[in-house]
Amino acid sequence: MENKIRCKWCLSSDLYKKYHDEEWGKPVYDDPTLFEFLLLETFQTGLSWITILNKRENFRKAFDNFDYKKIAQYEDSKIQELLLDAGIIRNKLKVYSAITNAQNFMKIQNEFGSFSKYIWDFVDGKPIDNKLRDLSQAQATTPLSDKISRDLKKRGFKFVGSTVVYAHMQATGMVNDHVEDCWTRS
Repeated sequence: MENKIRCKWCLSSDLYKKYHDEEWGKPVYDDPTLFEFLLLETFQTGLSWITILNKRENFRKAFDNFDYKKIAQYEDSKIQELLLDAGIIRNKLKVYSAITNAQNFMKIQNEFGSFSKYIWDFVDGKPIDNKLRDLSQAQATTPLSDKISRDLKKRGFKFVGSTVVYAHMQATGMVNDHVEDCWTRS
């Protein structure tokens, strides 16, 4: 696979390449994985994605395998445990937002039948293919990520600015921002 052409942003580490090749931009329709990416993206705010990827398995362990039903019920003792866990990002506001977002995630499931249905309805159930020639064409936000961000915030979600939402859309394949010559497009 080393002879394959990839998006240039992932070339700095094997972990980045693996994530790019196996996950990034591939459509995700199951709620548990959508929540995992939502939690990770919110913790990434202000940090690099590689920082989060390097800590992903620590996050998985600390946050009960990203089980939003458990996270929604975290009590003070668990919160204190998380704030002492050097394996994750120990930002108090982000830890609390994980709980709030898990609770609101389940409210959306109750309203729409699944979070997947809710989020994918914004793109009519199919990925937007941006057909980027090179990374200079990539955007950090779009009018659609602005719209989704506003809706999530209205529903009580935290750390879901337009940049975070767009990163979530890229990670979960709602948008395909692989450059045109990337091997994953074949």
